Amino acid sequence: MLEEEYDRSRRRLPRHLQRPIETERPFSYEIRPARRADMPDVREIYNHYVTNSAVTFDEKKWSHQRWNDKFDYLAKLGLPFLVAVSPGGQVLGYATATPWTGGGSGYKYSVENSIYLGQAAAGKGLGRALLESLIAACEERGIREMVAAVSDQGAEASIALHEKLGFVEVGRMGKMGYKFGRSLGTIYLQKHLTPRRQRRSVFRRDRR
Repeated sequence: MLEEEYDRSRRRLPRHLQRPIETERPFSYEIRPARRADMPDVREIYNHYVTNSAVTFDEKKWSHQRWNDKFDYLAKLGLPFLVAVSPGGQVLGYATATPWTGGGSGYKYSVENSIYLGQAAAGKGLGRALLESLIAACEERGIREMVAAVSDQGAEASIALHEKLGFVEVGRMGKMGYKFGRSLGTIYLQKHLTPRRQRRSVFRRDRR
């Protein structure tokens, strides 16, 4: 018997006993405001870049407490802290808007963005979705200007994403950082937002 004849004639399992063919699940997520319970996942995402990348100049991993403090700080100011979450509840990436230059009164309508993705979520359009959601959330809060400070090495995808969404390069500063034995520069990109409401001050603060 020829081999191909044997293959055709050999016994096959009944259909109900055959293992179903596994198909790749579509990449899905929900973008929502961050919760304090999300901070452990956020910490793991960020610390990966601290250890392995020059897109952040930080050299020391952030602690749980430091992320909890940042969460409380942004909540106090009323600024957006967004997370993208898988159907199973895992944080896939996050986006924040923080006061530009620390939030001095003269900068009350300007913020700096920050977006980081988990390794499994890279290259699937999540970065764009997070940035678009962050822009919309800032416009809803009356923010007028958004700035991105990006490393000049290893952040080409981030620069391209910002430019696609209307950010324009407004300046560069060379050798501002030093990590992994080399000097690093910073590229600044800016986008004029369209605030949906006018406020005298967009950062909520405790009155003293």
